[in-house]
Amino acid sequence: MAGKSVIPISLVSVKAACTQCSLHELCLSEGLSQEELASLDSLVGARRKLKRQQFLYRAGDPFEAIYAVRTGFFKTDVLLEDGREQVTGFQMAGEILGMDGIGTDTHSCNAVALEDSEVCVIPYAQLEQLSREIQALQRNFHKVMSRELVRDQGLMMLLGTMRAEERLAAFLLNMSQRFTTRGYSAAEFNLRMTREEIGSYLGLKLETVSRAFSRFQEERLIAVQQKHVRILDGERLRRLLNHAPR
Repeated sequence: MAGKSVIPISLVSVKAACTQCSLHELCLSEGLSQEELASLDSLVGARRKLKRQQFLYRAGDPFEAIYAVRTGFFKTDVLLEDGREQVTGFQMAGEILGMDGIGTDTHSCNAVALEDSEVCVIPYAQLEQLSREIQALQRNFHKVMSRELVRDQGLMMLLGTMRAEERLAAFLLNMSQRFTTRGYSAAEFNLRMTREEIGSYLGLKLETVSRAFSRFQEERLIAVQQKHVRILDGERLRRLLNHAPR
């Protein structure tokens, strides 16, 4: 596995991983008792830090663990037959990476850090065993998998039924909602990905994404300063998404 050499840390160091993590309500530890949290803490084998553009894993790597994003931002992508990169998702703090490998025991995509990041490494075999013992943990893991399925379905809807500007509106509103869930502003945030990566995710050419951003700015829906986005009129963005007249 890419970057497989991870220095294990002691249980004393790991102890704060779940019990004191500010993201526990978004992750696998939601609703667990103190005793159950201690069991999950002991399962987290290590924290792993990655630099910007470093691979967490690559397509074809053996599947051994899932990864809870503690800090930072990631993208997942696959390489198409014609050599193009297709971005399949963006993951931020409190979300899980690595579940693409569960079915085949091999990762089917690449996971790349978009900024300096840190993940909690959760060995999957031990997680399965602990989930059989702790029902709340099993429910949480099923909820996480369900969120991934819903996100995939949302992407298929974007690519199948929406015009370019509707796709971008949906993307910005989704990012706003995800930042809000983490206690950040719903109206101002930094996009860690490039416009080309946004286009790949939304099934749009770079030029189309740039034109849509420009039109949103001209119509005072958003203000953009490099990667910093400020939503000026979220209601109109939602109406655009719902095909309502503006």
